Amino acid sequence: MYSFEVTGGKKLSGEIIPQGAKNEALQIISAVLLTPERMTVTNIPDILDVNLLIELLGEMGVKTDRPSPDTCIFQADDIDIDYLRSETYRRKSGRLRGAVMVAGPMLARFGKAFIPKPGGDKIGRRRLDTHIIAFQKLGAAFDYQSEDGFFHLQAPRLKGADLLLDEPSVTGTANIVMATVMAEGTSTIYNAACEPYIQQLCRMLNRMGANISGIGSNLLTIKGVEYLNGTEHRMLPDMIEIGSFIGLAAMTQSELTIKDVSLENLGVIPDKFRQMGIQMEFRGDDIFIPQQDLYEIQTFLDGSVLTIYDHPWPGFTPDLLSIVLVVATQARGSVLIHQKMFESRLFFVDKLIDMGAQIILCDPHRAAVIGMARENRLRGITMSSPDIRAGVALLIAALSAEGKSTIQNIDQIDRGYQYIDERLRKLGADIKRI
Repeated sequence: MYSFEVTGGKKLSGEIIPQGAKNEALQIISAVLLTPERMTVTNIPDILDVNLLIELLGEMGVKTDRPSPDTCIFQADDIDIDYLRSETYRRKSGRLRGAVMVAGPMLARFGKAFIPKPGGDKIGRRRLDTHIIAFQKLGAAFDYQSEDGFFHLQAPRLKGADLLLDEPSVTGTANIVMATVMAEGTSTIYNAACEPYIQQLCRMLNRMGANISGIGSNLLTIKGVEYLNGTEHRMLPDMIEIGSFIGLAAMTQSELTIKDVSLENLGVIPDKFRQMGIQMEFRGDDIFIPQQDLYEIQTFLDGSVLTIYDHPWPGFTPDLLSIVLVVATQARGSVLIHQKMFESRLFFVDKLIDMGAQIILCDPHRAAVIGMARENRLRGITMSSPDIRAGVALLIAALSAEGKSTIQNIDQIDRGYQYIDERLRKLGADIKRI
Protein backbone atom coordinates (compact mmCIF):
# COMPACT_ATOMS: atom_id res chain seq x y z
CA MET A 1 0.00 0.00 0.00
CA TYR A 2 1.43 3.35 -1.07
CA SER A 3 1.27 6.72 0.66
CA PHE A 4 2.07 10.29 -0.34
CA GLU A 5 4.69 12.16 1.67
CA VAL A 6 4.13 15.88 1.14
CA THR A 7 6.20 18.83 2.32
CA GLY A 8 3.92 21.84 2.09
CA GLY A 9 4.31 25.58 1.84
CA LYS A 10 5.87 25.66 -1.63
CA LYS A 11 4.49 27.95 -4.33
CA LEU A 12 3.85 26.21 -7.63
CA SER A 13 4.05 27.58 -11.16
CA GLY A 14 3.59 26.46 -14.73
CA GLU A 15 1.01 24.86 -16.99
CA ILE A 16 -1.02 21.70 -16.46
CA ILE A 17 -3.30 19.82 -18.85
CA PRO A 18 -6.39 18.17 -17.33
CA GLN A 19 -6.91 14.47 -17.96
CA GLY A 20 -9.88 13.03 -19.81
CA ALA A 21 -13.10 12.96 -17.83
CA LYS A 22 -13.37 9.94 -15.51
CA ASN A 23 -17.17 9.99 -15.28
CA GLU A 24 -17.56 10.26 -19.04
CA ALA A 25 -15.05 7.47 -19.64
CA LEU A 26 -17.02 4.93 -17.59
CA GLN A 27 -20.16 5.62 -19.66
CA ILE A 28 -18.49 5.69 -23.08
CA ILE A 29 -16.45 2.54 -22.48
CA SER A 30 -19.56 0.67 -21.31
CA ALA A 31 -21.32 1.76 -24.53
CA VAL A 32 -18.86 -0.17 -26.74
CA LEU A 33 -20.91 -3.26 -25.84
CA LEU A 34 -23.78 -1.95 -27.98
CA THR A 35 -22.10 -2.78 -31.30
CA PRO A 36 -19.98 -5.58 -32.77
CA GLU A 37 -18.06 -2.98 -34.78
CA ARG A 38 -14.81 -1.21 -33.88
CA MET A 39 -14.98 1.72 -31.47
CA THR A 40 -12.01 4.09 -31.08
CA VAL A 41 -11.97 6.21 -27.91
CA THR A 42 -9.35 8.90 -27.21
CA ASN A 43 -8.38 11.14 -24.27
CA ILE A 44 -9.00 8.22 -21.91
CA PRO A 45 -7.70 8.92 -18.37
CA ASP A 46 -5.09 6.38 -17.30
CA ILE A 47 -6.59 5.77 -13.84
CA LEU A 48 -7.51 2.73 -11.75
CA ASP A 49 -11.30 2.86 -12.18
CA VAL A 50 -11.14 3.20 -15.97
CA ASN A 51 -8.40 0.60 -16.35
CA LEU A 52 -10.40 -1.85 -14.23
CA LEU A 53 -13.45 -1.40 -16.49
CA ILE A 54 -11.32 -1.95 -19.62
CA GLU A 55 -9.88 -5.08 -17.98
CA LEU A 56 -13.40 -6.32 -17.19
CA LEU A 57 -14.51 -5.80 -20.79
CA GLY A 58 -11.48 -7.71 -22.00
CA GLU A 59 -12.36 -10.66 -19.77
CA MET A 60 -15.92 -10.52 -21.14
CA GLY A 61 -14.51 -11.07 -24.62
CA VAL A 62 -14.18 -7.48 -25.89
CA LYS A 63 -11.08 -7.17 -28.05
CA THR A 64 -9.03 -4.23 -26.79
CA ASP A 65 -5.98 -2.57 -28.32
CA ARG A 66 -4.41 0.32 -26.43
CA PRO A 67 -1.81 1.88 -28.76
CA SER A 68 -1.21 4.68 -26.22
CA PRO A 69 -2.31 5.28 -22.61
CA ASP A 70 -5.05 7.72 -23.73
CA THR A 71 -6.37 5.74 -26.72
CA CYS A 72 -8.15 2.40 -26.90
CA ILE A 73 -9.76 0.50 -29.77
CA PHE A 74 -12.60 -1.83 -28.75
CA GLN A 75 -14.51 -4.51 -30.63
CA ALA A 76 -17.31 -6.37 -28.83
CA ASP A 77 -18.05 -9.00 -31.48
CA ASP A 78 -17.60 -12.13 -29.33
CA ILE A 79 -19.00 -11.57 -25.82
CA ASP A 80 -18.95 -14.33 -23.18
CA ILE A 81 -22.23 -13.61 -21.42
CA ASP A 82 -21.70 -16.40 -18.87
CA TYR A 83 -18.60 -14.59 -17.57
CA LEU A 84 -20.93 -11.98 -16.08
CA ARG A 85 -22.19 -14.58 -13.60
CA SER A 86 -18.71 -15.68 -12.54
CA GLU A 87 -17.13 -15.14 -9.14
CA THR A 88 -14.25 -13.32 -10.85
CA TYR A 89 -16.64 -10.78 -12.40
CA ARG A 90 -18.56 -10.36 -9.14
CA ARG A 91 -15.36 -9.71 -7.21
CA LYS A 92 -13.82 -7.27 -9.72
CA SER A 93 -16.97 -5.37 -10.65
CA GLY A 94 -17.90 -5.09 -6.98
CA ARG A 95 -14.87 -2.79 -6.58
CA LEU A 96 -16.15 -0.41 -9.25
CA ARG A 97 -19.50 1.34 -9.12
CA GLY A 98 -19.21 2.26 -12.80
CA ALA A 99 -19.57 -1.44 -13.68
CA VAL A 100 -23.32 -1.07 -13.19
CA MET A 101 -23.42 0.73 -16.55
CA VAL A 102 -22.58 -2.51 -18.32
CA ALA A 103 -26.18 -3.61 -17.59
CA GLY A 104 -27.95 -1.22 -19.99
CA PRO A 105 -25.92 -2.19 -23.08
CA MET A 106 -26.11 -5.90 -22.20
CA LEU A 107 -29.91 -5.78 -21.85
CA ALA A 108 -30.24 -3.82 -25.08
CA ARG A 109 -28.09 -6.12 -27.19
CA PHE A 110 -28.19 -9.52 -25.49
CA GLY A 111 -31.41 -9.46 -23.45
CA LYS A 112 -29.79 -10.24 -20.09
CA ALA A 113 -27.59 -8.61 -17.50
CA PHE A 114 -26.15 -9.37 -14.07
CA ILE A 115 -25.37 -6.60 -11.59
CA PRO A 116 -23.34 -7.22 -8.41
CA LYS A 117 -23.78 -5.05 -5.37
CA PRO A 118 -21.98 -1.81 -6.27
CA GLY A 119 -18.52 -0.80 -5.08
CA GLY A 120 -16.69 2.53 -5.29
CA ASP A 121 -16.45 5.33 -2.74
CA LYS A 122 -17.73 4.92 0.80
CA ILE A 123 -19.58 8.23 0.76
CA GLY A 124 -23.05 7.07 1.74
CA ARG A 125 -25.92 5.17 0.20
CA ARG A 126 -25.80 4.95 -3.58
CA ARG A 127 -28.92 3.04 -4.51
CA LEU A 128 -29.64 1.22 -7.74
CA ASP A 129 -33.41 1.73 -7.64
CA THR A 130 -33.40 4.29 -10.46
CA HIS A 131 -31.67 1.82 -12.78
CA ILE A 132 -33.67 -1.28 -11.83
CA ILE A 133 -37.13 0.37 -11.85
CA ALA A 134 -36.51 1.80 -15.33
CA PHE A 135 -35.32 -1.57 -16.66
CA GLN A 136 -38.48 -3.17 -15.31
CA LYS A 137 -40.69 -0.55 -17.00
CA LEU A 138 -38.88 -1.34 -20.24
CA GLY A 139 -39.94 -4.98 -19.82
CA ALA A 140 -37.02 -6.61 -18.01
CA ALA A 141 -37.73 -9.26 -15.38
CA PHE A 142 -35.77 -8.59 -12.18
CA ASP A 143 -34.65 -10.95 -9.46
CA TYR A 144 -32.06 -10.67 -6.69
CA GLN A 145 -30.40 -13.96 -5.79
CA SER A 146 -28.65 -13.81 -2.45
CA GLU A 147 -26.69 -17.03 -3.01
CA ASP A 148 -24.57 -15.46 -5.77
CA GLY A 149 -24.98 -11.79 -4.77
CA PHE A 150 -26.24 -10.69 -8.21
CA PHE A 151 -29.24 -8.76 -9.45
CA HIS A 152 -30.53 -10.82 -12.41
CA LEU A 153 -32.21 -8.97 -15.31
CA GLN A 154 -33.68 -10.58 -18.39
CA ALA A 155 -35.73 -9.37 -21.37
CA PRO A 156 -35.89 -11.00 -24.83
CA ARG A 157 -36.54 -7.51 -26.27
CA LEU A 158 -36.92 -4.28 -24.37
CA LYS A 159 -39.96 -2.20 -25.27
CA GLY A 160 -40.08 1.61 -25.22
CA ALA A 161 -41.77 3.28 -22.26
CA ASP A 162 -42.37 6.70 -20.71
CA LEU A 163 -39.99 6.95 -17.77
CA LEU A 164 -40.05 9.53 -14.98
CA LEU A 165 -36.87 9.20 -12.91
CA ASP A 166 -37.22 9.78 -9.18
CA GLU A 167 -33.76 11.39 -9.20
CA PRO A 168 -31.67 12.88 -12.04
CA SER A 169 -28.97 10.25 -11.55
CA VAL A 170 -26.06 10.58 -14.00
CA THR A 171 -25.17 6.88 -14.01
CA GLY A 172 -28.87 6.01 -14.00
CA THR A 173 -29.58 8.24 -17.00
CA ALA A 174 -26.58 6.87 -18.92
CA ASN A 175 -27.57 3.28 -18.18
CA ILE A 176 -31.20 3.83 -19.19
CA VAL A 177 -30.26 5.70 -22.39
CA MET A 178 -28.03 2.79 -23.42
CA ALA A 179 -30.83 0.33 -22.66
CA THR A 180 -33.42 2.22 -24.72
CA VAL A 181 -31.46 2.96 -27.91
CA MET A 182 -32.30 -0.48 -29.34
CA ALA A 183 -35.64 -1.00 -27.58
CA GLU A 184 -38.78 -1.55 -29.64
CA GLY A 185 -40.68 1.72 -30.09
CA THR A 186 -40.14 5.10 -28.47
CA SER A 187 -38.98 5.91 -24.94
CA THR A 188 -39.01 9.18 -23.05
CA ILE A 189 -36.82 9.87 -20.02
CA TYR A 190 -38.09 12.78 -17.92
CA ASN A 191 -36.01 14.25 -15.07
CA ALA A 192 -32.94 12.94 -16.90
CA ALA A 193 -29.49 14.13 -15.90
CA CYS A 194 -28.14 16.57 -18.48
CA GLU A 195 -24.45 16.88 -17.54
CA PRO A 196 -22.01 17.45 -20.43
CA TYR A 197 -20.93 13.81 -20.06
CA ILE A 198 -24.49 12.62 -20.71
CA GLN A 199 -24.62 14.95 -23.71
CA GLN A 200 -21.36 13.45 -24.97
CA LEU A 201 -22.76 9.92 -24.63
CA CYS A 202 -25.97 10.80 -26.48
CA ARG A 203 -24.13 12.50 -29.33
CA MET A 204 -21.81 9.52 -29.70
CA LEU A 205 -24.78 7.12 -29.77
CA ASN A 206 -26.41 9.26 -32.47
CA ARG A 207 -23.23 9.01 -34.55
CA MET A 208 -23.55 5.23 -34.12
CA GLY A 209 -27.05 5.35 -35.60
CA ALA A 210 -29.23 5.96 -32.52
CA ASN A 211 -32.14 8.41 -32.59
CA ILE A 212 -31.97 10.57 -29.45
CA SER A 213 -33.49 14.06 -29.22
CA GLY A 214 -33.65 16.58 -26.37
CA ILE A 215 -29.91 16.33 -25.72
CA GLY A 216 -28.86 18.87 -23.08
CA SER A 217 -32.33 19.00 -21.50
CA ASN A 218 -33.98 16.91 -18.78
CA LEU A 219 -36.39 15.32 -21.26
CA LEU A 220 -34.83 12.82 -23.66
CA THR A 221 -36.78 11.08 -26.43
CA ILE A 222 -35.25 7.89 -27.83
CA LYS A 223 -36.63 6.08 -30.86
CA GLY A 224 -35.29 2.54 -30.83
CA VAL A 225 -33.20 1.27 -33.76
CA GLU A 226 -32.27 -2.25 -34.84
CA TYR A 227 -28.49 -1.84 -35.05
CA LEU A 228 -25.68 0.47 -34.00
CA ASN A 229 -22.41 0.85 -35.87
CA GLY A 230 -18.92 1.76 -34.70
CA THR A 231 -17.52 5.28 -34.41
CA GLU A 232 -14.72 7.39 -32.94
CA HIS A 233 -15.09 9.49 -29.79
CA ARG A 234 -12.92 11.89 -27.81
CA MET A 235 -13.50 12.53 -24.10
CA LEU A 236 -13.98 15.98 -22.63
CA PRO A 237 -11.37 17.22 -20.11
CA ASP A 238 -12.26 16.34 -16.53
CA MET A 239 -14.16 19.25 -14.96
CA ILE A 240 -13.48 17.92 -11.45
CA GLU A 241 -9.74 17.96 -12.05
CA ILE A 242 -9.99 21.49 -13.47
CA GLY A 243 -11.81 22.67 -10.34
CA SER A 244 -9.25 20.89 -8.18
CA PHE A 245 -6.40 22.75 -9.89
CA ILE A 246 -8.17 26.10 -9.40
CA GLY A 247 -8.40 25.31 -5.69
CA LEU A 248 -4.78 24.14 -5.60
CA ALA A 249 -3.54 27.43 -7.11
CA ALA A 250 -5.45 29.49 -4.54
CA MET A 251 -4.40 27.45 -1.52
CA THR A 252 -0.69 27.41 -2.45
CA GLN A 253 -0.60 31.08 -3.60
CA SER A 254 0.55 29.87 -7.00
CA GLU A 255 0.38 31.15 -10.57
CA LEU A 256 -0.98 28.37 -12.75
CA THR A 257 -2.38 27.97 -16.26
CA ILE A 258 -4.85 25.16 -16.80
CA LYS A 259 -4.78 24.27 -20.50
CA ASP A 260 -7.56 23.19 -22.86
CA VAL A 261 -10.40 23.16 -20.32
CA SER A 262 -13.42 23.21 -22.71
CA LEU A 263 -14.82 26.33 -21.08
CA GLU A 264 -18.28 25.95 -22.59
CA ASN A 265 -18.71 22.70 -20.66
CA LEU A 266 -17.68 23.97 -17.21
CA GLY A 267 -21.05 25.51 -16.32
CA VAL A 268 -21.04 27.42 -13.01
CA ILE A 269 -17.73 25.97 -11.78
CA PRO A 270 -15.60 29.09 -12.47
CA ASP A 271 -18.30 31.32 -10.96
CA LYS A 272 -18.38 29.32 -7.72
CA PHE A 273 -14.62 29.68 -7.29
CA ARG A 274 -14.91 33.39 -8.02
CA GLN A 275 -17.46 33.57 -5.18
CA MET A 276 -14.64 32.24 -3.01
CA GLY A 277 -12.61 35.28 -4.06
CA ILE A 278 -10.32 33.46 -6.49
CA GLN A 279 -9.23 35.54 -9.47
CA MET A 280 -8.92 33.93 -12.90
CA GLU A 281 -8.65 34.93 -16.53
CA PHE A 282 -9.94 33.06 -19.57
CA ARG A 283 -7.29 33.00 -22.29
CA GLY A 284 -8.79 31.23 -25.27
CA ASP A 285 -9.67 27.80 -23.89
CA ASP A 286 -7.22 28.10 -20.98
CA ILE A 287 -7.76 29.34 -17.41
CA PHE A 288 -4.98 31.50 -15.97
CA ILE A 289 -4.93 31.87 -12.16
CA PRO A 290 -2.63 34.63 -10.89
CA GLN A 291 -0.83 34.41 -7.57
CA GLN A 292 -3.03 35.74 -4.77
CA ASP A 293 -1.77 36.39 -1.27
CA LEU A 294 -5.35 36.48 0.01
CA TYR A 295 -8.81 35.77 -1.35
CA GLU A 296 -12.06 36.83 0.28
CA ILE A 297 -15.34 34.91 0.28
CA GLN A 298 -18.27 36.91 -1.01
CA THR A 299 -21.49 37.31 0.94
CA PHE A 300 -25.04 37.31 -0.35
CA LEU A 301 -26.44 40.71 -1.37
CA ASP A 302 -28.05 41.18 2.05
CA GLY A 303 -24.71 40.56 3.75
CA SER A 304 -25.55 37.08 5.01
CA VAL A 305 -23.04 34.21 4.98
CA LEU A 306 -22.56 32.55 1.60
CA THR A 307 -23.92 29.02 1.18
CA ILE A 308 -22.50 26.75 -1.52
CA TYR A 309 -24.42 23.57 -2.21
CA ASP A 310 -24.56 20.81 -4.80
CA HIS A 311 -27.40 20.58 -7.29
CA PRO A 312 -28.14 18.59 -10.44
CA TRP A 313 -26.60 20.07 -13.59
CA PRO A 314 -26.47 22.89 -14.49
CA GLY A 315 -26.06 23.41 -10.75
CA PHE A 316 -22.76 22.91 -8.92
CA THR A 317 -21.36 19.39 -9.00
CA PRO A 318 -21.10 17.57 -5.63
CA ASP A 319 -17.67 16.27 -6.60
CA LEU A 320 -16.13 19.73 -6.07
CA LEU A 321 -17.63 20.58 -2.67
CA SER A 322 -14.68 18.91 -0.90
CA ILE A 323 -12.30 21.18 -2.83
CA VAL A 324 -14.33 24.33 -2.09
CA LEU A 325 -14.42 23.41 1.61
CA VAL A 326 -10.62 23.11 1.78
CA VAL A 327 -10.14 26.35 -0.14
CA ALA A 328 -12.38 28.14 2.37
CA THR A 329 -10.13 27.25 5.30
CA GLN A 330 -7.51 29.84 4.26
CA ALA A 331 -9.88 32.48 2.85
CA ARG A 332 -11.04 35.65 4.56
CA GLY A 333 -14.67 35.20 5.53
CA SER A 334 -17.02 32.30 6.20
CA VAL A 335 -19.09 29.91 4.12
CA LEU A 336 -21.63 27.16 4.75
CA ILE A 337 -20.99 24.03 2.67
CA HIS A 338 -24.19 22.02 2.13
CA GLN A 339 -23.60 18.56 0.66
CA LYS A 340 -27.12 17.36 -0.13
CA MET A 341 -26.45 14.20 -2.07
CA PHE A 342 -24.17 12.00 0.06
CA GLU A 343 -24.44 11.82 3.83
CA SER A 344 -20.86 10.66 4.51
CA ARG A 345 -18.89 12.91 2.20
CA LEU A 346 -18.11 15.63 4.75
CA PHE A 347 -16.71 13.31 7.38
CA PHE A 348 -13.14 13.99 6.20
CA VAL A 349 -13.28 17.43 7.87
CA ASP A 350 -12.00 15.89 11.12
CA LYS A 351 -8.60 15.63 9.40
CA LEU A 352 -8.71 19.30 8.40
CA ILE A 353 -9.60 20.23 11.98
CA ASP A 354 -6.55 18.24 13.12
CA MET A 355 -4.51 20.36 10.69
CA GLY A 356 -5.79 23.51 12.40
CA ALA A 357 -8.77 24.46 10.26
CA GLN A 358 -11.78 26.14 11.90
CA ILE A 359 -14.74 24.04 10.79
CA ILE A 360 -18.01 23.18 12.52
CA LEU A 361 -19.59 19.96 11.23
CA CYS A 362 -23.24 20.86 11.77
CA ASP A 363 -24.61 17.48 10.68
CA PRO A 364 -23.72 14.84 8.04
CA HIS A 365 -24.67 17.24 5.25
CA ARG A 366 -23.48 20.68 6.38
CA ALA A 367 -20.19 22.20 7.50
CA ALA A 368 -19.54 25.82 8.47
CA VAL A 369 -16.02 26.98 7.59
CA ILE A 370 -14.49 30.02 9.25
CA GLY A 371 -11.64 31.18 7.03
CA MET A 372 -8.35 31.96 8.76
CA ALA A 373 -7.15 34.51 6.15
CA ARG A 374 -3.71 32.82 6.31
CA GLU A 375 -3.17 34.18 9.84
CA ASN A 376 -2.80 30.58 10.98
CA ARG A 377 -1.45 28.13 8.41
CA LEU A 378 -2.56 24.53 8.32
CA ARG A 379 -0.02 22.11 9.79
CA GLY A 380 1.12 18.80 8.36
CA ILE A 381 -0.26 15.57 9.87
CA THR A 382 -0.63 11.87 9.01
CA MET A 383 -4.05 11.10 7.54
CA SER A 384 -5.91 8.64 5.33
CA SER A 385 -7.86 9.30 2.12
CA PRO A 386 -11.51 8.17 2.55
CA ASP A 387 -12.64 8.69 -1.06
CA ILE A 388 -11.42 10.10 -4.38
CA ARG A 389 -12.55 13.69 -3.96
CA ALA A 390 -11.76 14.03 -0.25
CA GLY A 391 -8.35 12.48 -0.98
CA VAL A 392 -7.42 15.24 -3.43
CA ALA A 393 -8.86 17.89 -1.10
CA LEU A 394 -6.56 16.59 1.65
CA LEU A 395 -3.65 16.56 -0.80
CA ILE A 396 -4.31 20.25 -1.60
CA ALA A 397 -4.45 20.98 2.15
CA ALA A 398 -1.12 19.18 2.65
CA LEU A 399 0.55 21.11 -0.19
CA SER A 400 -0.45 24.39 1.47
CA ALA A 401 0.38 23.34 5.03
CA GLU A 402 3.48 23.96 7.15
CA GLY A 403 5.67 20.92 7.56
CA LYS A 404 5.32 17.36 6.37
CA SER A 405 2.11 15.40 5.81
CA THR A 406 1.60 11.72 5.07
CA ILE A 407 -1.54 10.70 3.16
CA GLN A 408 -2.33 7.00 3.36
CA ASN A 409 -4.74 4.90 1.25
CA ILE A 410 -3.82 6.82 -1.90
CA ASP A 411 -5.36 4.08 -4.07
CA GLN A 412 -8.50 6.17 -3.59
CA ILE A 413 -6.76 9.14 -5.24
CA ASP A 414 -5.26 7.00 -8.02
CA ARG A 415 -8.77 5.79 -8.85
CA GLY A 416 -9.62 9.23 -10.21
CA TYR A 417 -6.43 11.25 -10.91
CA GLN A 418 -3.74 10.04 -13.29
CA TYR A 419 -0.04 10.41 -12.36
CA ILE A 420 -1.06 13.16 -9.94
CA ASP A 421 2.23 13.12 -8.02
CA GLU A 422 4.34 13.31 -11.21
CA ARG A 423 2.26 16.13 -12.65
CA LEU A 424 2.40 18.16 -9.42
CA ARG A 425 6.16 17.69 -9.11
CA LYS A 426 6.54 19.30 -12.55
CA LEU A 427 4.84 22.38 -11.07
CA GLY A 428 7.29 22.46 -8.15
CA ALA A 429 5.43 20.45 -5.51
CA ASP A 430 7.41 18.40 -2.97
CA ILE A 431 5.50 15.12 -3.11
CA LYS A 432 6.82 11.55 -2.93
CA ARG A 433 5.09 8.23 -3.40
CA ILE A 434 6.38 5.93 -0.61
